[in-house]
Amino acid sequence: MSYLNISGLQKAFGSQRVVKDFNLSIAEGEFVSLLGPSGCGKTTVLRMVAGFETPSAGSISIGGQDVVGLPPQARAIGMVFQAYALFPNLTVAENVGFGLKVKGTGRAEREARVAEMLKLIGLPDLGARYPFQLSGGQQQRVALARAMAPKPRVLLLDEPLSALDAKVRVALRNEIRAIQTELGITTVFVTHDQEEAMSVSDRIVVMNGGIAEQVGTPFEIYNRPATRFVANFVGTLNTFEARVEDPEAGRVTLGDLPVRLPGPVAARAGTTIGLALRPEQLHLGRGPDHEVVLPARIEEVAFLGSVIRLRVATAGTRLSLDTFNRPDTPPPPPGAATEVSFSVRDMIVLGG
Repeated sequence: MSYLNISGLQKAFGSQRVVKDFNLSIAEGEFVSLLGPSGCGKTTVLRMVAGFETPSAGSISIGGQDVVGLPPQARAIGMVFQAYALFPNLTVAENVGFGLKVKGTGRAEREARVAEMLKLIGLPDLGARYPFQLSGGQQQRVALARAMAPKPRVLLLDEPLSALDAKVRVALRNEIRAIQTELGITTVFVTHDQEEAMSVSDRIVVMNGGIAEQVGTPFEIYNRPATRFVANFVGTLNTFEARVEDPEAGRVTLGDLPVRLPGPVAARAGTTIGLALRPEQLHLGRGPDHEVVLPARIEEVAFLGSVIRLRVATAGTRLSLDTFNRPDTPPPPPGAATEVSFSVRDMIVLGG
């Protein structure tokens, strides 16, 4: 059942429409990420849910209550910003308890809740410190605890990890997800980092130009992109142009190679469609049950640790191919002739 419901949401600044007919329903306790490039409208959506921006049109309801006309402080929403926004003159404990104090929570109850939150974020002994005495990761934990301390109905996270280094980001995003799961808070997370969104989300909303291009689980978004934009934005993609020969039978020509796709193609005979493959779906050499085998030449070899990414030239195009690192089997060197193969079942037919 929908807990946070956004319907027909629009926002214009002057003549510029930043958000266009945005619709989303989120279940209670769900973790949903808004993913997209800069300027796609994801932060504007978040700010309208928080009450910092007024929609030009549309409705926002939480637990069945329309909140569009309510000020931010009346919406029972917790928000964590990209800039930690901690009060420098307050201790860690005072920062965490700030929202509780504003609500008029009694001192004993407030101190107990602050202690509970500091333990939850792994900083039980740092309540007396000031923000400048903490690392960036610790400051963001405090900002998270402050947002959650008043027990909000919805938690909003606006790119909270972008100012941190890569290793801290990975650790903290996992902690955020663990805490969110433990507390069961309905959460909306804004990010432009696809790996971040894929790793923590129940569902992802891929935004582009003020609309939701696709809403789905990480598995669906990655493996079954609904549009060309989603396919290209999420993950690395190899693209091909193919000529449609028999749309009902799914027969196309890839270069000079006849290929039969698993199902019919929604295009007329004689037209060109886009096909795509993820790098991990290409196989170096002749893979088992692979219907398509192409001669290729190695152009680049990039060692990425557990994965080796090869760049190969074949069929008039260049493809990326991922293979697992095996210490006893080094990859072929640049310039080496080889073959690549794949199954037509793995091909994605690109939409609009």
